[in-house]
Amino acid sequence: MRVVLAEDLFLLRDGLVRLLRAHDFEIVAAVESGPELARALAESEPDVAVVDVRLPPTHTDEGLQCALEARRRRPGLPVLVLSQHVEQLYARELLADGSGAVGYLLKDRVFDAEQFVDAVRRVAGGGTAMDPQVIQQLLTRRSGDDRPLARLTPREREVLELMAQGRSNAAIAGRLVVTERAIAKHTANIFAKLGLEVSDDDNRRVLAVLAYLDQGR
Repeated sequence: MRVVLAEDLFLLRDGLVRLLRAHDFEIVAAVESGPELARALAESEPDVAVVDVRLPPTHTDEGLQCALEARRRRPGLPVLVLSQHVEQLYARELLADGSGAVGYLLKDRVFDAEQFVDAVRRVAGGGTAMDPQVIQQLLTRRSGDDRPLARLTPREREVLELMAQGRSNAAIAGRLVVTERAIAKHTANIFAKLGLEVSDDDNRRVLAVLAYLDQGR
């Protein structure tokens, strides 16, 4: 799997290169600035891009904007964005086209190699990987005046949170140590209570939940 990596901190960039190579990823470019990232995405045709939000020369959101521009030129290009802090605007921009194959993680997550590599593979496969803190903020903001969310049981809310992170029924079942059948039942109840259309497609389901949580921003 071909990866373009953009990170301006040398030690972190080098560590990510070593980690990804150890899990059989091919690093086709490892760059440190926005202009270099734009060239690499245009020339390398990667299977997935792993991009720091803030890159030189502006150190604002140059990495994100380069990735979004690359997705406009190549719709569906898988992009996993790394950020020092949770910014819902960044997640919202990534999700705006509704096509999936995107991820948004805090940089702290890269120190959990299994979680980070799983996120890269999930995004590369067309899925979604959203940081738990992003989902927590969305849930907290919606919970105050959201009657459908208030109708969810504690277990359904737990399933909703994991679903919104981009996890499949099988992954949720493994995390909660229950059967996939039980998760499917919880999922059906969640969608009924939130008034969402049920889908067997994991990615469509995740995007529907994220769109619901982001309503009324």
